[in-house]
Amino acid sequence: MERVVITGMGLISPLGNTVTQFWDRLIKGESGISPITSFDTSGFKAKIAGVVHDFDGEGRFGRKEVRRMDRFSQFALAAAEEAWSHSGLQLDKINRERLGVYVGSGVGGIHTLMDQGILLKERGPDRVSPTLIPMMISNMAAAMISIKLGALGPTMSPVTACSIGNTSIGEAFRLIRYGGADIVIAGGSEAAITEISLASFGNATSLSTRNDEPSKASRPFDGKRDGFVMSEGGGIVILESLSHAQRRNAQIHGEVIGYGASSDAYHMVATHPEGIGAYQAMKLGLREAGIQPEDVDVISAHATSTVVGDHSETLAIKKLFGEGAYQIPITANKSMTGHALGAAGGLEAIALVKSIQEGIIPPTINQEEADPICDLDYVPNIARKADLNIGISNSFGFGGHNAVIVIQRYNN
Repeated sequence: MERVVITGMGLISPLGNTVTQFWDRLIKGESGISPITSFDTSGFKAKIAGVVHDFDGEGRFGRKEVRRMDRFSQFALAAAEEAWSHSGLQLDKINRERLGVYVGSGVGGIHTLMDQGILLKERGPDRVSPTLIPMMISNMAAAMISIKLGALGPTMSPVTACSIGNTSIGEAFRLIRYGGADIVIAGGSEAAITEISLASFGNATSLSTRNDEPSKASRPFDGKRDGFVMSEGGGIVILESLSHAQRRNAQIHGEVIGYGASSDAYHMVATHPEGIGAYQAMKLGLREAGIQPEDVDVISAHATSTVVGDHSETLAIKKLFGEGAYQIPITANKSMTGHALGAAGGLEAIALVKSIQEGIIPPTINQEEADPICDLDYVPNIARKADLNIGISNSFGFGGHNAVIVIQRYNN
């Protein structure tokens, strides 16, 4: 079986639109949450989100091209271009039949759907764009990347809600491991900050309404949390077989060594209160990696800042790691980025790779009041230096989808 390494990373996020910007702000503990200004929020319960700023799709891709891509596809393609550049790969020097794309989105082109729905109502069916469907469907992010790079290998768009990024990376890892591809562009993208999304999540009482203090609204594991904060973005990694990377003398940033997936089989939106599915996914990820719980140096938690979700994840960690759970630092990137839904896993995988590379664990900000159940080491408020070799990243999604990836410092 092939070893699978990470040779490129790219992203679009509320903390910046390059990996360098994102990482610098993450370890400083800066929040990317801000008031929503793209539409009138006066009638909404939540008025804040992790909005991507300074993203010029037209400037990147041209007016004609942008008109055929929903915002989520633009994010995915921009992140993929950064990752590709970062990898040093050259299209004329690879076998494009062995270049795959595994990139998903939970909601897909909801901006396009909403805009065209209004057009239909106001101006009639003749005015609806013939490109509505291809712009809207969630596989189009993967398709646009494949078209742009001429990737002729397997292309897949997993739809596992908020665990999409890890599902994509994990399934791509296995594809390469078992010889199905040399290179896979993997991750997730989301751009769902719209009136209807905000209204629905708000009416479900899922969102934080700390509108007057946006930077303090996302507070995973904190006793005063009142819901998650919607976010958007795209996170893409380049996975490559070690043998292929070595042949071209590539710079290697980390190694994927395990993947675990499971289902809660419990509820449409609520996580299992005892964290059974999360526990199972983490256990399977460690088993495939061939490591023991005590080998894990850091956990990147899913940690959306909901009471039930944070409780169940904490219980799952305690079940797997036992008393050792109190010795493992846990970081919650969503305290700064908000919850980017289908893009979250990709963003957090990049953060974990950087953390292991740099020996710095980003903080979980807004830790002010203890929660009796959430009593582990969440690296409160200030980044921490640490000698890191192995980390796991958790992602859990609506419908009970759980996906965990295990990343290790690359050693020859």
